[in-house]
Amino acid sequence: MQDSPVYEKYPFWMVLVSTLLSVSVYVIGAVILSWLGLAWLVLYLLFILLLELRLVRGHCVDCWYYGKTCAFAKGQLSAMFFPKGALERFSKKTITWKDIVPDFLVFIIPLLAGIALLIRTFSWILLLLIIALCILGFVGNALVRGHIACKYCKQREIGCPAQRLFDRTKE
Repeated sequence: MQDSPVYEKYPFWMVLVSTLLSVSVYVIGAVILSWLGLAWLVLYLLFILLLELRLVRGHCVDCWYYGKTCAFAKGQLSAMFFPKGALERFSKKTITWKDIVPDFLVFIIPLLAGIALLIRTFSWILLLLIIALCILGFVGNALVRGHIACKYCKQREIGCPAQRLFDRTKE
């Protein structure tokens, strides 16, 4: 992975694939949780909004891609709403598994809710949504991050706390 070229600006198709993956997980999760009622749907959407806000305000402002086209288009989004931070701060951050639990909850919560709903009342549509959520949440995220986003990331070369967390070569 370290020998891969880096992108100063990610190609449109990569940004599209990465963004569609996230939006698909959000939409499928929202559809599943809507079966529990409007309150669950609203809480889920607020949770997603807070996670995205935490990312663009707390991390993207310090990233090399601030104001640029990163794999997720959040560098540009961050620059629209927040002042630039410090690149050194991003590189020095440390994240742990505990820090990324909220990101996993975006698809784990609807997955568990969907399984509970499926046990209560079987539905082929719900089963297909759960399967799609599992594929996108686990396989889709691994493919996008491993083969599209992180593989060509300039910030990875400078220093990325997520790369340090997931780096298997240090084992």
